[in-house]
Amino acid sequence: MSAVRMDGKALSAKVRGSILAETEALKKQGVTPGLAVIIVGNDPASEIYVRNKERACEQCGFYSEKYALPEETTQEELLGLIAQLNESPAISGILCQMPVPKHISEQAVIDAIDPKKDVDAFHPVNVGKIMVGNFDFVPCTPAGVMELLDEYKIDPKGKECVVVGRSNIVGKPMSMLLLHRHGTVTICHSRTQDLAEVCRRADILVAAVGKAGFITPDMVKEGAVVIDVGINRNAEGKVCGDVAPEVMEKASYMTPVPGGAGPMTITMLMKNTLKAAKLRHGIQ
Repeated sequence: MSAVRMDGKALSAKVRGSILAETEALKKQGVTPGLAVIIVGNDPASEIYVRNKERACEQCGFYSEKYALPEETTQEELLGLIAQLNESPAISGILCQMPVPKHISEQAVIDAIDPKKDVDAFHPVNVGKIMVGNFDFVPCTPAGVMELLDEYKIDPKGKECVVVGRSNIVGKPMSMLLLHRHGTVTICHSRTQDLAEVCRRADILVAAVGKAGFITPDMVKEGAVVIDVGINRNAEGKVCGDVAPEVMEKASYMTPVPGGAGPMTITMLMKNTLKAAKLRHGIQ
């Protein structure tokens, strides 16, 4: 048996098409979604992400602003820019690309963004809403995973769901989304005892640890759905996930890397920005 490859690239194109159609309809009502992206310093990976976000804005018909700030930008200057964008009527969503330079507090940056424009869903207000299930925005990678599960008609209800990784960006919100969909959720991390045994219980296994090939076939139940959100480089410099490729022979469904969960992340950012624009103008 070889797993069905869950095609995030195809789904991303489909979702972006529907976002563009909705954006064109909004423009007829005088509303254009606008995304402001801030990058501080010269992190090469961040620059690639920012370029991809600009391209996605174009594809979805959004207005966008990019602020490339020098490494030596002070925290006060950055927070001042965020305060201006919070007030800007042209901007529906604000994103500050992480990491920021060490002299700037990431938490201070997150806290400064208006929760109604926090399209990354990192602000404590939005995190709290995810906990209670009354949320407007969800962090983009977990949101993309849920879209993939829905596309392939995989219902978490009643399933054993294991999330490997407890980051604020992926692991924790991913666990809550699966729980809200009635999955029975276990969160694993570096202190989990007998990790392989816990993973083997999973009907749906989500790997989000940032270690190439960390999940091996002996850790996966026959016929499990395996979601790989890791993006790493192996010894040859090739992009790979947290799940060993051989798991494809054991799983029923699996996201490839690249081309699985990755393409959905920026698409969900676009979906959050569209929603922010609608909420701002009282449009359902």
